Amino acid sequence: MRTTIQGAEISAPICIAPTGFHRLAWPDGEMSTARAAQAASICYITSTYASCSLEDIVAAAPRGLRWFQLYVHPNRQINKQMIQKVESLGFKALVITVDVPKVGNRRNDITNQVDLMKKLLLKDLGSPEMGNVMPYFQMSPIDPSICWEDLSWFQSMTRLPIILKGILTKEDAELAVKHNVHGIIVSNHGGRQLDEVPASIDALTEVVAAVKGKVEVYLDGGIRTGNDVLKALALGAKCVFVGRPILWGLAYKGEHGVKEVLDILKNEFHTSMTLTGCRSVAEINQDLIQFSRL
Repeated sequence: MRTTIQGAEISAPICIAPTGFHRLAWPDGEMSTARAAQAASICYITSTYASCSLEDIVAAAPRGLRWFQLYVHPNRQINKQMIQKVESLGFKALVITVDVPKVGNRRNDITNQVDLMKKLLLKDLGSPEMGNVMPYFQMSPIDPSICWEDLSWFQSMTRLPIILKGILTKEDAELAVKHNVHGIIVSNHGGRQLDEVPASIDALTEVVAAVKGKVEVYLDGGIRTGNDVLKALALGAKCVFVGRPILWGLAYKGEHGVKEVLDILKNEFHTSMTLTGCRSVAEINQDLIQFSRL
């Protein structure tokens, strides 16, 4: 089941997507998630909205493979400082979320009067210690004006590979390649941004076809079984990233709950590979497309 992403080896093509506020699920929050990812030898994408400091997350799992997900802040200096910080802490890629020029109409949050920024982050999760480059109260704005031309600015300040998260069309995939990104995460933001947007798996084929093998393509959203992993890889994804199930495992039993979720998915994926005659991840390719459409 071993494979590589951006040149780094992982034990299986099943990694952890960026989600925020893990301390709402478990006291140690992202530190527990990072430890589970390190133990499983997979990649964990840490969210801009992590409820633990990046230093604590790195200290909890110093040997783990970490990428950092960035919501672009309107203040360029804050973006620059954050990117320099994650690079210095050993994060191996910068994942820029591009599908949130503004937060979608989340009716459940409105009904329940949930505002994580104002009601939870400062009051219940604590404020950062003095000296952090990005105070928590500055994290909520997201730059709605970010465009393709801005990528050259990000590329000028870091040697990290840049991956775009939130691509759903071949046109955007072609533009991503044109602007020299290193990877694409096909994602509809867990279906939480725009109602009735296509499922990630339905958009995957045209994105893979558009990039013509020039960059790695990943997928997040809707992965619940090992068969889902196999289908995504058969349609051209290099790896999948799992979101909600990780939080369910974290809420259940912290680090050990996350490990159980990953073990379930790995075992199911191994079974699916065996039953379809795939001896390695490299053999899961276009030959399995017909199966993936079942």
